[in-house]
Amino acid sequence: MEDIISSILRTVVSYFVLMTVMLWIGKQVNSHTNYYNFALSVTLGSFIANMGFDTNLHFTPMLASFLALILMYFFFSLISAKSRPFRRWLSGQSTVIIDKGKILEVNMKKVRFTLDDLNQLLREQGIFDIFEVEYAILEVSGNLSIMKKTQYQNISKKDFNPNNYNQEIMLPIELIMNGSLVEKNFNKNYSRQWLYQELKTRNLQIKDIQYALISSNGSLFIDLYDDHLHSPLDVE
Repeated sequence: MEDIISSILRTVVSYFVLMTVMLWIGKQVNSHTNYYNFALSVTLGSFIANMGFDTNLHFTPMLASFLALILMYFFFSLISAKSRPFRRWLSGQSTVIIDKGKILEVNMKKVRFTLDDLNQLLREQGIFDIFEVEYAILEVSGNLSIMKKTQYQNISKKDFNPNNYNQEIMLPIELIMNGSLVEKNFNKNYSRQWLYQELKTRNLQIKDIQYALISSNGSLFIDLYDDHLHSPLDVE
């Protein structure tokens, strides 16, 4: 009888501990957007199961290990928020599978991604003809992000402008992230000098910018750390 009561109490306490933690980091863990979140969710499940049902293990050391894991996750999250190289090492990065309608076999081999996998993910998005695809990117989560060729995209208001019919499609080019230049993305069309001039006309400095990129239509998008919003939305 004591074993049953002990198991019930351990389960109840473990459940409330898990719910408390999930209120704190649940959105990140449940998204499974990267390897680290996936590994953490599996490990948390194992911890809670042992804490609740394995009466051969002492509860207090298990709880201490569980809390240590959460603190480690929080510490890594703080570093990731400030360091893009660390974030990419910890979380992985996306892989371009199709570039301007061409399948990149070398990239597919790197991630052990087959043509059958590609066709299946395309069909799941309602694309049965690979000729319709301009860009395809395999995300860290395993999902395939698709940009269709212009003639196969859904019609929007801007499509009623004849000047847009022959507009070239390109992937967005990141130039600034977290106040630092993304050096590898600069080219002869979008050089550092060009960027400095654009920022000068806007009276901005690189350190003020959280994110800047060239959009798929060739426009420069800039998001500042200080958005100057007097009443920003705060929706959980």
